[in-house]
Amino acid sequence: MDKVILVTGGARGIGRAIVEDLSRDHRVAFTWLSTEPAPDILGEDVLAIRSDLAVPNQPAAVIAKVMERFGRLDVIVNNAGLVRSTPKEEFQAKDHQAILDLNLLAPAALLTAALPYLKRDASIISISSMNAVLPPRDAVTYGASKAALNLWTRAMAKELGPDGIRVNAVAPGAINIPEAPRSEELTALFVNDTALGRPGQPEDIAKAVRFLASDAASFITGEVLAVTGGYRL
Repeated sequence: MDKVILVTGGARGIGRAIVEDLSRDHRVAFTWLSTEPAPDILGEDVLAIRSDLAVPNQPAAVIAKVMERFGRLDVIVNNAGLVRSTPKEEFQAKDHQAILDLNLLAPAALLTAALPYLKRDASIISISSMNAVLPPRDAVTYGASKAALNLWTRAMAKELGPDGIRVNAVAPGAINIPEAPRSEELTALFVNDTALGRPGQPEDIAKAVRFLASDAASFITGEVLAVTGGYRL
């Protein structure tokens, strides 16, 4: 049975790969902010919503638009995120707050807005990061936001389990993003620390999301699935 799925940050990178994968056999809404969606990912069963999810009233507005277009909501994929340098030598409160607003508070706000519409067998999937457990240099607040997202995932799985709603996360390793390529030198460093000997592709994450969103994962909740190719084993 097809599902109605909301993907945040779906116009580029991992988000776009998730939208392209899921829209093959599901109805998909996705949010975007700075990257305008390419025409080839739009269609009758794909809805693009421009929204800044860090603005307090926007998550509820997004849910309302999904319900207006599709009449139901089965899966939320919290992919939109912000990576920003926060070096210890300089504290800029606005930078730290911006990271937390999008990476942690936006998923919580979306869930609150969606709860009246989520039925048994609904699913929440958040895109976390290996940096939740491997602290990134000069970006500790980003790593902390993802660690907090992992805890939120487990807490919401416990709270929503009695309602039959599953809550999981996917933690990518080093993923090659076409719109933001790494240098050859940095890519080589990641590959050398990865058991499978290659960087990941956005499609690798999309496949993991598809699994967690499907009925095949109906007894999986509260998990953070690492999709890293065996990084730092």
